[in-house]
Amino acid sequence: MMLSGAGTPGNAPRPSSAAAILKAELIDAHAPYPQAHASTIVQLTDGTLMAAWFAGSGEGNADVRIWTSRSSGGDGGWSAPEPVAAGIGADGRRLPTWNPVLFQPAPGDLRLFYKVGPNPRDWWGMMIRSTDNGRSWGKPERLPDGVLGPIKNKPVVLRDGSWLSPSSREEGTPEANRWSLRMELSTDRGAHWTVEPPIPSPMHIEAIQPSVLSYPDGRLELIARTRQGALAMSWSKDTGRTWSRLAAIDLPNPNAGTDAVTLRDGRQLIVYNHSGHWPDRPGDGPRWPLNLALSDDGVRWHPVLTLESKPLPDGYAYPAVIQTRDGLVRITYTYDRKHIKYVVVDPRRLR
Repeated sequence: MMLSGAGTPGNAPRPSSAAAILKAELIDAHAPYPQAHASTIVQLTDGTLMAAWFAGSGEGNADVRIWTSRSSGGDGGWSAPEPVAAGIGADGRRLPTWNPVLFQPAPGDLRLFYKVGPNPRDWWGMMIRSTDNGRSWGKPERLPDGVLGPIKNKPVVLRDGSWLSPSSREEGTPEANRWSLRMELSTDRGAHWTVEPPIPSPMHIEAIQPSVLSYPDGRLELIARTRQGALAMSWSKDTGRTWSRLAAIDLPNPNAGTDAVTLRDGRQLIVYNHSGHWPDRPGDGPRWPLNLALSDDGVRWHPVLTLESKPLPDGYAYPAVIQTRDGLVRITYTYDRKHIKYVVVDPRRLR
């Protein structure tokens, strides 16, 4: 099933001032690996930034590890990439790592969630902690059985202090791989987790890798990647305990990861690929261009800025986005599967 309405000419990104982009650079310009993917970014308690991603000879290979880099946030650039986690199975066999997610609760230790396993259907959740803003890390911890942690995008701290982890599942065989959203909730700062039931999808929208947005009236919204040609949304009125049925929003999705954040001025911002599908590959499309869109209500979205438009073999993918304490928006994303790119945007200049 392909959802209609997304990616049509009337929905095409409109021009926006390039002055909104304050900085753009490769974090790993001199990468010590051939491939990199799936970045995450966080502002630490000391005000500096940290990014993480997985990299190695190729996604799914046993030599793929989790790497990190630090930045002062000014003009000092990023530190040389450093590996901080590898995948080791119960039998001691080396396995690939996947999809790191940095999370800095306040107060609390810096946490780096990631996955280990042969593929996304059989992986499991892992975590390492740092008490010194990522300068050193503790022993890897396996999450409880059935808990995967945040699949791609950052957890959020809710009004009642609970941690909501945007998670999902890929189950079945490679030929019949079923997707579903399963939010994970902790009321004791990560000591225990509850895996919520699958979010209902009567339209058979298959979704993974959600982001969580918040609204002044207490509602939460998730935005997720799908196979059906458009991004999907769901809503919660009870701090993430239950969610509405999945429905499409009017932004295209070429079966590619996205991320979103609630800005302090109340607007919602999403980073995504504004593209349709390859004619001979229903459900998949080019991962370019890479765009920003804004919304006031989470339903009507307005493309406002194109970050990347030049076609590349592997495009621009898997963005991560945060707003730092200075009000600026910080974005990282995969650049042609070879590097991780970092962009700073002033949201006041987005209209």
